[in-house]
Amino acid sequence: MLASMRVIRLSELFSYKNTLQTAKSLKNSIKLFTKIAPMQFELYKGEHNDKRGALIVLEGLDRCGKTTQCSRLVSFLEGRGLSVESWRFPDRNTDIGGMISSYLANGSKLDDQTVHLLFCANRWEKRSLMENKLRNGTTLIVDRYSYSGVSFSAAKGLDIQWCKAPENGLIAPDLVVFLEISPEEASRRGGYGTERYEQLEFQRNVAKHYQILQDSTWKVVDACLPPESVEKQIQELALESIQSCQNKPLSALWHID
Repeated sequence: MLASMRVIRLSELFSYKNTLQTAKSLKNSIKLFTKIAPMQFELYKGEHNDKRGALIVLEGLDRCGKTTQCSRLVSFLEGRGLSVESWRFPDRNTDIGGMISSYLANGSKLDDQTVHLLFCANRWEKRSLMENKLRNGTTLIVDRYSYSGVSFSAAKGLDIQWCKAPENGLIAPDLVVFLEISPEEASRRGGYGTERYEQLEFQRNVAKHYQILQDSTWKVVDACLPPESVEKQIQELALESIQSCQNKPLSALWHID
């Protein structure tokens, strides 16, 4: 089924004459895959994998401490002998990620819809590898995921349902740890303001959309607590998630009616 779909070549992105063509091609490819991916998960509905890894996502405003806590959590789980990897979105090491990196550094101008589809495509290009890792017992600790993509794009004024639609079919996390911090407090942390989205009013809008997206998989942790306290809470939540996901099939993110 999946073999029959047209897969966009990353090299094509650089051969197009303008970003509108890029966005159109991305949109068509993602639209097709979002129809197929949920069908694929249906095939696994009755499957019980007693060794699969957990998909654990850390989310929050810029400068909330996600990257530090992801690193500490990976070290902790490795110390317990678990198979674990650290992932991050956007993944700037891919061709699409390179375009995103240039944009975030204020090095390029793109319309908001194109930017959203680029971020989304960056997650889609890692989806197959993500599924394979999880099914083979590796827990993934992910610094930002679809929730960031939707919240940041919706904060620009794009319709939130439009933003969620191309994410439909990506793998749903077993746990989302939201590191809660006020935009004002985050703005006082070192390094703030070096990238395009690190603006106080914009971060306030992002925070509002994060609240809309929260569901039962989310656990909120106060990011203003001492780092060691935050670390301990995340460790406990992660261990519980790794244990509880055993014998449960993977599921797809955001089924859109």
